[in-house]
Amino acid sequence: MEDRKLTVRAVERALDILLCFTQDNDYDLSLTEISAKIGLHKSTVHRLLTTLEEKGFLQRDEGTDKYRLGIRIWELSTHLPTLNEPAVLLLPAMERLRDRLGETVSLYLRDNLERVRIQAVQSRQAIRRVAQIGARLPLSVGASSKVLAAYAPPEVQVRLLADPAWPETVDRSQYLEQLKEITRCGYATSFEEREPGAAAVAVPIAGRAGGVVAALSLSGPVSRLSRETLEEYAVILAEAAAEMGLMMG
Repeated sequence: MEDRKLTVRAVERALDILLCFTQDNDYDLSLTEISAKIGLHKSTVHRLLTTLEEKGFLQRDEGTDKYRLGIRIWELSTHLPTLNEPAVLLLPAMERLRDRLGETVSLYLRDNLERVRIQAVQSRQAIRRVAQIGARLPLSVGASSKVLAAYAPPEVQVRLLADPAWPETVDRSQYLEQLKEITRCGYATSFEEREPGAAAVAVPIAGRAGGVVAALSLSGPVSRLSRETLEEYAVILAEAAAEMGLMMG
């Protein structure tokens, strides 16, 4: 039983190492950086890194102590099912929306108490909002976060508001009022909630069964996206989201 616990713990630690590379701009990391991120001693991390490197899940840059994701990761990704995958299925519709409105369009799914950007189509304008695919963000701030939280089951909202990571700058009672307003009007907006100078509008995408399965958002600089503009775009996004919901089945 003890050997099994040790084996499971080693697997968890190895996965924690791989997950270090999902954070923004962390394309290569040193032993010291990885050790600090997951809170393990360097000797333990080094043994795990060696195993992951031998199996091809990580590779080490020659002449340095920097590690990056290995070829095995990409081999695994090629076997992901693409049929009816929202990120693949909705991409053409997202591109048409970007071309029509001129701003960055993103697609988010809720994963527990976070949202994950699974697809993004960047604006072609010189000054634009750049959205990184795979980014994980909290549900406490941002238009897409509020949409996903507003249509989440009540128990999820309870856990969200009780989360120790809840930001002190966000008033819980006001947040709940915002969620009620979102379900009433069908969209959410944000102005510099998460990033200075950025504004966004988001709408829910409902599947044929009726439940909300994703959030569709448009974002850009506040210099181009006034409150009035976002309200106009919300209507267009809602129409696109309705079509996307039918496509997703």
